[in-house]
Amino acid sequence: MSEIVYGLHAVEVLLKRNSDSVERLYVQSNRHDQRAHKLVKLAQSKDIPVSQKSREELDEMTEQRHQGVIAISRQLRKKQYHEKHIPELLDAVEGEPLVLILDGVTDPHNLGACLRSADAAGVNMVIAPKDNAASITDVVRKVACGAAESVPFIPVTNLVRTMKQLQERNIWIAGTAGEATQDIYQANLTGGLAVVMGAEGDGMRRLTRENCDFLIKIPMAGEVSSLNVSVATGVTLFEAVRQRQN
Repeated sequence: MSEIVYGLHAVEVLLKRNSDSVERLYVQSNRHDQRAHKLVKLAQSKDIPVSQKSREELDEMTEQRHQGVIAISRQLRKKQYHEKHIPELLDAVEGEPLVLILDGVTDPHNLGACLRSADAAGVNMVIAPKDNAASITDVVRKVACGAAESVPFIPVTNLVRTMKQLQERNIWIAGTAGEATQDIYQANLTGGLAVVMGAEGDGMRRLTRENCDFLIKIPMAGEVSSLNVSVATGVTLFEAVRQRQN
């Protein structure tokens, strides 16, 4: 089974990390810039066939914004993570774990951006519900710019049960909510920590909120009452990173 990977950065990450899964690289025929040339050389160095196609032909292969490069890949050799892998992933963490929980994020672009922030912040795993939430797709991979391959993404059947398992391992769970009494700069975000980000619009579900150890918020100075979930994820995670470096 093959899949399409598109976009300059996503294709570059694929060629570097999973080159043996790539069957062919297609490059837009009128692209002669340095970034496209770099991908061609990288593919050729790994004995991957390279073909040129017109913009129109590439558009027919995917409706997404491909930036003039498309790779055809056999099913990626990325490990598929399940709930049973959570203990072993935590056991392998050096220092205090940092976990991101996404409570029903449905937009694949938001999921990809959250994964990208998680990777940059050194998050050990991203947990999300199996149902009524975005999963890893080619759109997510492109937006994530390689983070979908580097950060363990774990869909779970019962989010509250998983949260309790984390708490049993001395991981504190901080839920983000506009009505929280303390902001991210006042809260203690050191130690074992799982940050919960709610769904677009509705925020965390009731049961998720009730099973958090404490709630935090991002202080808002302007007229806008909230941030996009992926932006809020980045802000919150990097405040945790800042505190943990002190």
